[in-house]
Amino acid sequence: MQVAEWVKSIADKRGDAEYEIVDLADYNLPMYAEPISAAYSQDYKTPEAIPWSQKIAELDGYVFVCPEYNHGVTSALKNAIDYLYVEWNNKAAGIVSYGSSGGVRAAESLRIILAELQVASVRAHPAMSLFTDFVKMSEFKPADVHEGSVTTLLDQVNAWTNAFEPLRNK
Repeated sequence: MQVAEWVKSIADKRGDAEYEIVDLADYNLPMYAEPISAAYSQDYKTPEAIPWSQKIAELDGYVFVCPEYNHGVTSALKNAIDYLYVEWNNKAAGIVSYGSSGGVRAAESLRIILAELQVASVRAHPAMSLFTDFVKMSEFKPADVHEGSVTTLLDQVNAWTNAFEPLRNK
């Protein structure tokens, strides 16, 4: 949550869009067990999927804060993404990652997942190292250089989000 709060603090200074943190823990999604893929039906049987669907549908773009575990995205993130399909379509996303290698493998994996959902991920990619941007791998203390890359990411996400507006509102 430290990384997400830091990204939001940078975003809130901009005044060009509304930003909020959407914490997966607040949705308590069980392991995916829908009988039909969300690509074919939004008649969700899992009660927790309904508020998750509503939240993701109301947002126009995303910045994923993505830690890396075992060279990939967390199971909680993958599970949450898999619950939905149309709610993600025709939107832009940025990825801020962290891990022992900056979380870059998780970010690349997430890009592939998002592409299937018709989410365009932007090029800018702040990647924080557990060794240099965290004290004892737990207290987030980012290097100053990262703020500029977050700003670039937000510029790109906002531009692409605006460009995709006609697709979302057709």
